[in-house]
Amino acid sequence: MSKKILVIGSSGQIGTELVEGLRARFGDQNVVASDIKEPQAKQTGPFAMVNAMDRRGIERIVEKYEITEVYLLAALLSATAEKDPAFAWELNMDSLFIVLELAREGKVKKVYWPSSIAVFGPTTPKDNTPQRTIAEPSTVYGISKQAGEQWCAYYHKRYGVDVRSIRYPGLIGWKSAPGGGTTDYAVHIFHEAIKNGKYTSFLGPDTTLPMMYMPDAIRATIDLMEAPAEQVKVRTGYNLAGISFSPKEIAAEVARHISGFTINYAPDSRQAIADSWPRSIDDSAARADWGWKPQFDLRAMVDEMMVNLKRELA
Repeated sequence: MSKKILVIGSSGQIGTELVEGLRARFGDQNVVASDIKEPQAKQTGPFAMVNAMDRRGIERIVEKYEITEVYLLAALLSATAEKDPAFAWELNMDSLFIVLELAREGKVKKVYWPSSIAVFGPTTPKDNTPQRTIAEPSTVYGISKQAGEQWCAYYHKRYGVDVRSIRYPGLIGWKSAPGGGTTDYAVHIFHEAIKNGKYTSFLGPDTTLPMMYMPDAIRATIDLMEAPAEQVKVRTGYNLAGISFSPKEIAAEVARHISGFTINYAPDSRQAIADSWPRSIDDSAARADWGWKPQFDLRAMVDEMMVNLKRELA
């Protein structure tokens, strides 16, 4: 039986590029994109409208397209979730239970669900944060991701569900708008630099956070899902590292491309969230288990972002 993939939350920052990556690898018709709203981008394969909390709606799509794998990306992100904690919890958890149950019932074979560095909190070791460590998250997003990780591990252990997850760092890409995360300054800065030659950061100059360029994140996600089941030894969420940098450091790289570029700092409520997260991540488990290795450093990422965004915004 051929692989048939459903991506729920396909219009978001990760979903937009993940659908592209999956279609490039497995064929346009074998990847069904779905979201609660019509996609902005022209689709090269099937699209279905669905609410991530609508079990019957998702089940109908699974049956219609004979789906074998589900990538569940729908979620309310860190900063947005703080404005409506109850809804964030409901969306982030109910959607996960729906796909875990579909897998438990044998209706799909494999599930991907993203976790995040938001599972960590102020008491977590900040540098080279280990795979297994203290995780006392201080945001509703982090709480939902931590709970979700435990449910994934439980469904795997109790019911044999093949569910896989990555704790994404901050993700930076040019193909879609940022989705309300604390690390989104590192996407905004490019747009503002190109359009206005200046940027005001909502995080302080020396706030170092783990980040990753989107092509690395997409490759990691598909590689993890394609790894043989016996190599996937972590069923909560794999630590994944790319590049750690501060607003001051990325601003210096941006200034290489935009002469006269200036940055100001006006930390807001997102500063407290950022301060609770790690500065760097130990991803040795992902490297050992399924051969993960990032391809982009800060300079290479900034060079690519500038070329692509200048063209897009022109």
